[in-house]
Amino acid sequence: MNGNDWEDAMVAREGVPTTLGCTDTTMRGAVAINWMVKSVGVDEWKLVLSANKNKEFSGGASKASMRLTDPDFQDTGVFSLFLVPRMEDSGLYSCSIKQHERKLKKKIILLAILTVTVAPAAPIPLLSTLRLAAVVNPGYAITRITWAAPGGISMKSEKKANTGTVAKLPQVQNSDSGAYICMVRLWGNSGNTLFAFKVDVIVDADNMASFTNITHDSDISTATQARTPFPLTCPGVQGDYVRLYWRPPDRKHKDIMLVYKNDRWGGSTFFTNHSKRLQLAGPPFNAEAGSFSFLLTPEFEDGGLYICEVLLNDIAFSRRTMLSVLKATVKTRHSSSKMELGCRYSERSQVESASWKYQNKSRLLDSWSSEPGRVTTNLPLPITSDTAGNYTCTLQLKNGQTVWATQAVTLPHELGRDVEGGSVANPPLLPSLSALLLLVPLVAAAVCVLLWRQKHICDRGIEQSLSVHSGDAENIYENPEDIRQAPPQGSVYMDLKPRGEEDVYKELER
Repeated sequence: MNGNDWEDAMVAREGVPTTLGCTDTTMRGAVAINWMVKSVGVDEWKLVLSANKNKEFSGGASKASMRLTDPDFQDTGVFSLFLVPRMEDSGLYSCSIKQHERKLKKKIILLAILTVTVAPAAPIPLLSTLRLAAVVNPGYAITRITWAAPGGISMKSEKKANTGTVAKLPQVQNSDSGAYICMVRLWGNSGNTLFAFKVDVIVDADNMASFTNITHDSDISTATQARTPFPLTCPGVQGDYVRLYWRPPDRKHKDIMLVYKNDRWGGSTFFTNHSKRLQLAGPPFNAEAGSFSFLLTPEFEDGGLYICEVLLNDIAFSRRTMLSVLKATVKTRHSSSKMELGCRYSERSQVESASWKYQNKSRLLDSWSSEPGRVTTNLPLPITSDTAGNYTCTLQLKNGQTVWATQAVTLPHELGRDVEGGSVANPPLLPSLSALLLLVPLVAAAVCVLLWRQKHICDRGIEQSLSVHSGDAENIYENPEDIRQAPPQGSVYMDLKPRGEEDVYKELER
């Protein structure tokens, strides 16, 4: 069949009384009417109904619901056919008018039947998933089917092989009650024709949906490093709606909270700051098609229990992931001669052990737990070639899984500072002795010029002296170790002691 096979076309909803129009007011008197049908997929025409002035009879394709709309058709010229169609009644219908055995007029109409399915059964329970499905027979007769929510709001829809064009509304609320519109665009000789059908939906606010809960696959117990992307997998079903719950690490069950949800039929909604570190995973997953998975880039505090729940119609599938987050830290303090390597981990209930190891396995490290969820080891300062290198914190889970974080410790090359999660260096001596010795002659020369201007004699020279003994009560110099610990103040210190009547200074120092 193609667009030239019929003069007119219409869509009728299954079970709803319909009239196929055939009217000609110029055709009156001794006329006869024949209605015939050629069903979809059938090549031959069958008689539906035939009537003349004396009697009315039906053919083999007729049904009890089929009749002429006007029994006085010979007087009015109205030959229309009334029927209550079923899906199998779709096809081409022919209205043929004869007078004195001469065919005067013939009209062919394409009748397409729309079947609408609404689930669950009305009234719709609160929080259930409303499913609206529409299919038209014959399918070739239409160009498109769309759905609109109350208020004319366009709904996302998908074409399914078995159920037709489907639109869904997960988690229905009482406010979702109203008239939904199914719009069918039909091919025709005059172009696309739009047929609209109203579907009334009533939500029962006093009746809560009862979901069938299914735990999909086994629970996951695992660990990862902080700030490292980690996949949070969901049940492997193509669903309508996903919710991700989180219980903070080392907490009780009552602390569980919703951190993310996504409705593939109507958009997504984020919750809490936690969700900023969450994103829907890409290929091979596709949230728009209902294949859900997450990618989490956790901070240390983001460990804990994650429950991914996927809803398909009124069935809920869930998967639980128990996650420990591992974070290595390095701290050097100005007042200490040691470097502290710390290793923190969360969700302690699933951790069997944690320890520090050096890249040279023959050298054992002394590790201890200063508090729950933390293991520490110290390195002596300054860092040498024997102590520089990679240090690894290894986490052993009770299920046998091993996760580790490596911390690089380098030889001294820059000012010491507190470092967390990076390479560190021991601070060098400041200022260097060579730099001080270079400055002393310059300062001495300046003193000579000053004394000459004061008409004093500077002929026996100046003896240079640098005192570094912090135990000397007369010495005002700082210990070099103290200089490293205190920030430079920009001051110059000089300890000037007379040696005799003609000698000027014993010591000059910065």
